[in-house]
Amino acid sequence: MTVPSRLARPRDDRWIAGVCSGLARRFGLSSNVVRLIFVISCLLPGPQFLIYLALWIVLPQER
Repeated sequence: MTVPSRLARPRDDRWIAGVCSGLARRFGLSSNVVRLIFVISCLLPGPQFLIYLALWIVLPQER
């Protein structure tokens, strides 16, 4: 699997907005691992959910 040159939300392998899947593809990880890391990180204090919403708005969709 090749690493894409830019960060984008894919049209397939989405659960909500494709942010975790896009991050996983960009860094060569499993999308389920990134989703699990995100859910576990939401248990800690911090702006994780706001960062997810910002990435949803900022990241373009894959063509």
